[in-house]
Amino acid sequence: MNNRITSLKEKFRVALTSTAKVISEDLTLKNDKLENSNTLEIDDIKSPNDFIRMRADTDSKALKKKFSNDLIHKKNLPSSSTSRLLYNIAEKIRYESLGGQMLKGIEKNFNKNYSLMINLKKKDQLKTKEDVPVAEAFELYMLKNFHQIKLNPLTSKMLGFWEKTFEKSIEKHKKFLKENLEDQNNYSSRFTKIFEEMDIFQTEENETNSRENQDQGQDNPSNDDQNNDKDDSRDEDNDQQTQANLDSDYNVDEFSLDEQLSDANSDEKSSEQIIQKKIDQLNLDYKIFTSQYDEIVKAEKLENAEESTKLRKTLDQQLIGFHDVITKLANKLQRQLLAKQNRSWEFDLEEGLLDSSKLPRIIMDPYNSLSFKKEKELDFKDTIVTLLIDNSGSMRGRPITIAAICADILSRTLERCSVKVEILGFTTKNWKGGQSREHWNKNEKPKQPGRLNDLRHIIYKSADAHWRQSKNNLGLMLKEGLLKENIDGEAISWAFNRLKKRKEERKILMVISDGAPVDDSTLSVNSGDFLEKHLKKMVKFIETKTDIEILAIGIGHDVSRYYNKAIKITDVNELGDVMISQLSSMFDKKNQLN
Repeated sequence: MNNRITSLKEKFRVALTSTAKVISEDLTLKNDKLENSNTLEIDDIKSPNDFIRMRADTDSKALKKKFSNDLIHKKNLPSSSTSRLLYNIAEKIRYESLGGQMLKGIEKNFNKNYSLMINLKKKDQLKTKEDVPVAEAFELYMLKNFHQIKLNPLTSKMLGFWEKTFEKSIEKHKKFLKENLEDQNNYSSRFTKIFEEMDIFQTEENETNSRENQDQGQDNPSNDDQNNDKDDSRDEDNDQQTQANLDSDYNVDEFSLDEQLSDANSDEKSSEQIIQKKIDQLNLDYKIFTSQYDEIVKAEKLENAEESTKLRKTLDQQLIGFHDVITKLANKLQRQLLAKQNRSWEFDLEEGLLDSSKLPRIIMDPYNSLSFKKEKELDFKDTIVTLLIDNSGSMRGRPITIAAICADILSRTLERCSVKVEILGFTTKNWKGGQSREHWNKNEKPKQPGRLNDLRHIIYKSADAHWRQSKNNLGLMLKEGLLKENIDGEAISWAFNRLKKRKEERKILMVISDGAPVDDSTLSVNSGDFLEKHLKKMVKFIETKTDIEILAIGIGHDVSRYYNKAIKITDVNELGDVMISQLSSMFDKKNQLN
């Protein structure tokens, strides 16, 4: 039985760690780090209550890592020690609330844990405000208003002594605070201001000083003090008795740990849905009238083999004029990447492999011990690069030709360096709305229908496909009639969803476009910035909330209003140089993710 319990606890440890990794988006978390972050160790679990506490504490620590910036926290830290305590409670509630919004399993863990904490509180005598510490009351206030935790009669009474004080200062800010849960700086700075206005901390300090002076003027404790000691002793005895009852009711051998472990594994799987749920939230303001006519298609399905071969020959002919320049740049990139994988050594060591260059030194001084070397362990991370190419009508001619050439050469270059490359394109199936527009017309043309065209997302080369298998597909970018309109936000969302499923450690998304998203059918019946707003939201989410690096190259147009990392080129002939130089800089050691 003990072996079974040990095995289950180890599985639980692994499940906790995996869940924390997904929540915090920190793949470097280890079991020891996770366990040390908790007040309760896994080996000490003796009851379901211990289990609940540990799951909630793990979720809280993972959310803190994900959502709480230490520099911002310190910047807005109040000066008063008591207000700092309340400030820390407010911040904890903030990132826990965000976690609960993202995943119901996390919210459930917190609700169970806080309910447990509330029910364990024991105060036999609550007569005045002074009997309830302000920090304890504030935590209950935050749990009630931001976590929606139901208080029992005892904790309601505890909060009642302070609630009017809190409401007087916080009520007018409550809407702002709830709307700015994701903006730590606005949220924390507002709370700092609130605590300064509450004007209760100075009062507390004066009262504390007064009590200390009274204590100093008395040689013996009063009867009241003795009674208080007895009350405190009684509370401690009650707490110990309660815990003893819990332990006797839930012996570890009878505790269904495998049932709880099942819940943990379920949470781990659910945690993988966090990012997708976040994307869905982004899309709340972005409507799609219908998606039934959209398609994700492999490029080879768009044309027969004969026509594909013909288009590939056309691309090869176009490639002759740019081949030398782009190939030279690609070779430079390849040398940089391969250099990072070359063997490197540490010299002048006391042990290791004998350094042959130091043989003369050994002959002259046989007792010289610094004549060995050891190979360094290099951190060349697994990488995948996705090229997302705008296949709109405005790209027709030299822009799409150059994009296809660069995609072709880059895929070959990076492939030789063991870097996975995916090449995607995005356009629409029709001009002026296609079947989606017809469907809208048949349904009495409702106002503000949202996106009103049929999407076509094209896979020219998947990440796991070899260049030789996909080379004919790249010529299909030159296919007459393929390039139509562009809805960039949904295309980036699609490319992102493909990238996030990959196991590579480093993920790079490079977007090549010639301007703003344009779809006449959609924009004719929605606001003029409908597509742009969605694009901005999607890019901001990837840049700030994920570990995927995103870079955009604008051909003839400045796209920096959409992307933080954006480059404008005026001459399409610059595309190859810019693409390769930017990738080269991203692979530079100083820019690599830690």
